[in-house]
Amino acid sequence: MLKLIDNAVAYGKEQEGDLEKKTDATLDRLLVEFGKEILKVVPGKVSTEVDARFSFDTKATINKALRIIDLYKSEGIDKSRVLIKIASTWEGIQAARILQRDHGINTNLTLLFSKTQAVAAAEAGAFLISPFVGRILDWYKASTGKTYSAQEDPGVESVKAIFDYYKKFGYKTIVMGASFRNTGEITELAGCDYLTISPNLLEELMNSNEPVPKKLVAENASSLDIEKLTYIDDEAEFRFAFNEDVMAVEKLREGISKFAADAVTLKDILKAKLQ
Repeated sequence: MLKLIDNAVAYGKEQEGDLEKKTDATLDRLLVEFGKEILKVVPGKVSTEVDARFSFDTKATINKALRIIDLYKSEGIDKSRVLIKIASTWEGIQAARILQRDHGINTNLTLLFSKTQAVAAAEAGAFLISPFVGRILDWYKASTGKTYSAQEDPGVESVKAIFDYYKKFGYKTIVMGASFRNTGEITELAGCDYLTISPNLLEELMNSNEPVPKKLVAENASSLDIEKLTYIDDEAEFRFAFNEDVMAVEKLREGISKFAADAVTLKDILKAKLQ
């Protein structure tokens, strides 16, 4: 890890501009250094995140994404192996739309807590979405004081509803459930396109002998009575619908703030190394 940081810092020192610009360049390079290492051991794709402070700036998000892809290209890594990870704000979803349509760059729309965000993400042609199961559960437990079984877990229910909506209307966007608190949430989503699971929960699943029947079945969605919605070209409608979901509003704000704070902390570390 230290070698990756040293490589990024050496790159940053060679760049033109003031300390702030050198720090930004170093951070971009470090993200790509990590991504490059991950791609040595995984056969598929790696997600590289755009700075969360650009979550409300479509143009800045696009420019940063193009910069990241250029850095990967300079390392001999094709854009087909990279997902640009973007927060599921209105501006982020529009950035994903442009990156997918105009640049052929695949996106991972993250911090997704509502069907409203999911509908717009699918309309934008996002390659993948990351609905956060556990963080939704956290909010409901804190808000209601209740405990929830896996079957009634509001995070699980949210992903199921999104999965059914996508399959009902033939959207190709991949649903990748994320942020799990227990194995019950995972097994309730058996059949989801992708799941991202932490090592401790993977080990727990590996050591279990319980059957895991398929719960999400794409073929069953066609018979469901689901209203088709559209938000991608109507910012006011999107914002109003999203605003009606207090949980989603609070968790998106919290997630962006935490991601942004982490980015600032990392930049401060890199800045000190550049001086």
